[in-house]
Amino acid sequence: MTGSPVSRFAPTASGRAHPGTLLAGLLAWLDARRRGARLVLRLEDLDPERCSRAHGVGLLDDLAWFGLDWDAVEWQSEHGAGHAAALDALAAQGRLYPCALSRRELAALGRRAPDGGWAYDNRGRGRPLPSGGWRACREPLRCRLDDGVVSLRDGSGIDLSQDPALAAGDPLVRRRDGIVAYVLAAVVDDGRLGVDRVVRGRDLAAGTAVQVALQRLLGLATPAYHHHLLVLERGAAGKLSKSHGAIGGAALREAYAPERLCGELAAAAGLIAPGSTCRPRDLLTDFAWQRVRTDDVVFG
Repeated sequence: MTGSPVSRFAPTASGRAHPGTLLAGLLAWLDARRRGARLVLRLEDLDPERCSRAHGVGLLDDLAWFGLDWDAVEWQSEHGAGHAAALDALAAQGRLYPCALSRRELAALGRRAPDGGWAYDNRGRGRPLPSGGWRACREPLRCRLDDGVVSLRDGSGIDLSQDPALAAGDPLVRRRDGIVAYVLAAVVDDGRLGVDRVVRGRDLAAGTAVQVALQRLLGLATPAYHHHLLVLERGAAGKLSKSHGAIGGAALREAYAPERLCGELAAAAGLIAPGSTCRPRDLLTDFAWQRVRTDDVVFG
């Protein structure tokens, strides 16, 4: 990568901040500020069924309350022209094809993808787009990837190497309702911003090879990746799962001062001693990935 360093934090605008959001934001913020990178907050709000401007505004407020700041804030839904241009480029390469396979039919194929979803067997390859091109297609669209292994290792040592066309199948890049899929939108927006480093939770690690494959098809540079620990929370039955909103921003702000919550999350990640309080800026001087624990943590 050339030029000035750029990082991004890209939470989904589907609800208020929860402990997992805040720890992910904190680690992305510390990494970017420590290396002097421009840091962009990208609110991913493409899915109208899950996301709203109100959710995004609440999320912005929670992150500011916690002590995180940004060099720029953007809404992913405002960059649809770039997503459409990427689909044009893939169509020009003969990569796009319709695929009407339902989720039930996909599950019936019976093979899991590395990210835990259902793998696609690429049966639709060769199906042509309608005469009006991809814009005239009323079916979901997939992108034919090149076959072969994408070799990649991230900054935490995770081997991300994978043959994505085989392991997961050609990715869905536009849904039936016309919404551009996350995997394509994230690649396009990272390229537009010039992102040279992506810091995110390791639950997203398994999908990295697909993103790299799309970057190569679109002529985009591949950023460095660093995947970190997750915050887990206990469900009603005691089962541990990724923290995704059971403890939301409003409840957190009633229960904690920001200094105490930052201290608890930083201690859980191994950055400071338990029982300490701090703000994000207090952690900058001594921040190093070698000090961040690699195993997931339970919060609450």
